[in-house]
Amino acid sequence: MGTAWNAYDANKMSAGKADGQALAEIAANDPRIVALTADLAKSTNTGIFGEQFPDRMFNVGIAEQNLFGVAAGLAKVGYIPFASTFAIFACLRGGEFIRTDAAYQKLPVKIIGTHGGLSFGAAGSTHHCIEDFAVMRAIPNMTVVIPADAYECARAIKSCVDVPGPFYLRVGRGMEPLLHNSEDEFDFEIGKAMHLKDGNDVTIIACGNPTRDALIAGEMLDEQGVSAQVINMHTLKPIDREAIVEAAVKTRRIVTVEEHNVVGGLGDAVAAVLAESGKRCILTKIGIPDEFGPIGKPEDLYALYKLSSQGIMETVMELMGKEIEEDDWDDED
Repeated sequence: MGTAWNAYDANKMSAGKADGQALAEIAANDPRIVALTADLAKSTNTGIFGEQFPDRMFNVGIAEQNLFGVAAGLAKVGYIPFASTFAIFACLRGGEFIRTDAAYQKLPVKIIGTHGGLSFGAAGSTHHCIEDFAVMRAIPNMTVVIPADAYECARAIKSCVDVPGPFYLRVGRGMEPLLHNSEDEFDFEIGKAMHLKDGNDVTIIACGNPTRDALIAGEMLDEQGVSAQVINMHTLKPIDREAIVEAAVKTRRIVTVEEHNVVGGLGDAVAAVLAESGKRCILTKIGIPDEFGPIGKPEDLYALYKLSSQGIMETVMELMGKEIEEDDWDDED
């Protein structure tokens, strides 16, 4: 992780373009697909689509409200628009247009929010996107997916065409380390969590870029004598309620890990499921405290907020020291 790259990282950087490549791939067989950018085609990788389909690529300029208004208009007449910009500009600057023009009318506007979380750390707090999960979750008819790496991103783009209504896909800057070795080595289903590691003592539920560190932390915990189950909750809405309840029953300890404000994100979504289930469980949320973060390299910010594998492991070890009140709910249906 980080912002300094050399020739040895070229494979990661090329994989980071998987979103643009996947979009171009599905567009080759579906003339309904068009792409829109707010003067960020290169930064968001939609330029790859534009090179192959220049007549189906639209640049609205630095005007995110127009970006989503135009996308909704195209969807209204039968196209499937993919509108891409930085995540912070999508959820806040363009949020009203996403809500009213796309979601209210249940239009198939596919939104790709790049540079999410702290991935653009050096750009400062104005470009850190730690609010989008909360915003997009609260918009009716919206599907929200946060893939763990570029390969999951490609699978999500290919899957979202068949998902009715608006769709929000949040990714990083495109330079993050990979969780998977290829696009074909894993099963991906929107709304269905991915079990990465089995364990009986604690469950780590992660989404997005920190998922890789969560898995590494799970392996580090094995060395500490703690059996950790690791779940990739790539779909935040609709969330996999069954996987969460099963984890509570199995381990009774859950740690959520997200590159987002701890208010309104993955942790709160998991907490709501647990509260409604009636299952007793200790929950700890790892994320960005309710504050604006400092400027810095992403890896330094991840370490600061315990989103690194070391930080996740330390948080789990603290949780393991807490007592759980005994009861008989484990045998309930």
